Amino acid sequence: MMAGMAAEQRVTHWSTSAMWWHVYPLGFTGAPIRDAHGDEVVHRLPRIEAWLDHVLELGLNGIALGPIFASSTHGYDTVDHFALDPRLGDDADLDRLIAAAHERGIRVLLDGVFNHVGREHPAFAAAQADARAPEAALFRLGEGGEAEVFEGHGALVELDHTSPATAQLVVDVMRHWLERGVDGWRLDAAYAVPADFWARVLPQVREHHPDAWFLGEVIHGDYSGFAAESTIDSLTQYELWQGIWHAIVDRNLFELEHAIGRGNELLEAFVPYTFLGNHDVTRIASAVGAELVPHALAVLCTVAGSPAIYAGDEYGWQAVKEEREGGDDAVRPEFPAEPVSPDDLDASARHLLDVHRELLALRRRNPWLTTARTDVIEVANTSMVLRTATGEAGLITALNLDDEPVTMPAADASSVVAGECELADGRLTLPPRGWAVLEVAR
Repeated sequence: MMAGMAAEQRVTHWSTSAMWWHVYPLGFTGAPIRDAHGDEVVHRLPRIEAWLDHVLELGLNGIALGPIFASSTHGYDTVDHFALDPRLGDDADLDRLIAAAHERGIRVLLDGVFNHVGREHPAFAAAQADARAPEAALFRLGEGGEAEVFEGHGALVELDHTSPATAQLVVDVMRHWLERGVDGWRLDAAYAVPADFWARVLPQVREHHPDAWFLGEVIHGDYSGFAAESTIDSLTQYELWQGIWHAIVDRNLFELEHAIGRGNELLEAFVPYTFLGNHDVTRIASAVGAELVPHALAVLCTVAGSPAIYAGDEYGWQAVKEEREGGDDAVRPEFPAEPVSPDDLDASARHLLDVHRELLALRRRNPWLTTARTDVIEVANTSMVLRTATGEAGLITALNLDDEPVTMPAADASSVVAGECELADGRLTLPPRGWAVLEVAR
């Protein structure tokens, strides 16, 4: 199931029970993104530590951090992989965050930007100054000394992944922070890096850190083939993300049926990282409307994968990604210094927080869901019944997007464990725009 792990580890590795809270640290802590910020150390990282108990109360046990290394602007234009961004603090701040997370049983995932670096990276400056400098081995430089850039972004200079120097840099960076206590790596833009590069690098890291977990950002293509060739443990399942919100918005649950079928196929190769939102996309409440967020979350929590909640989605925060410079800023906002009391939330936010806690607790009680296949029992444009099961346990997930009640097969459901529906004579009835999760009779 996990391409990079030995067979005996697949069932017992800690990642099989991991559920993530995804945070974009620069935005979360209110750090300046594009304004000149210099090298002054500002201790903002403790603001994330203040939210760790909230992570546990949600029912999660991992924090997936966006970029935290020294960079020029948004974090993905790295200038030093071995230094914490001074806008966030210093090494001691990170050590405290890791220790505080581990004391609570929370795993820590770092964001590794290894496809490219910022144009202000000292190694690139050295290569520009002298094409014979050792640093030039990190980049594919043309006759004029200019390097390739990532997807047209002039500030992001691509590394040369055929170079042993690049491979050694990535091995050294990964090992450095794993030795400092982090649990794994998200590999940013992994799809843009040749799979054989990861296949050369990751075994060298696993030799010293066999328990580490590696998540690759892959948006489309041959997921299973890439996982097998790269040896990356898990990949971002954008197909499910797109299938969920498109199906809800377009009132076409057949699209979700297709995404679920694809997810079942992926389980032959690896356990995918599943999500409804992240730092690069419009927030789920803006995409589908706050009333239908529970429908999306019910699917996320009852199909296979390692589920992640993008920080703020549990409150139904809204923001739209725009295709312009700074178009991501709205989905990467500053958070309060500490969690807001549920008593101080409006009714909609309080309801969505309660639903997140309910469904994530359900997921936690049923760890077999991580690798279980899902069957579509019945599907129409605006209604659907799913059955996710193993030989010993099962859950039924029912959705209604219509403004009228709907009655559908209950399969072998015996009781309602989340949401609202009526169950009688082997049929279930959902109210208008209703949803429910039911337990299968044993």
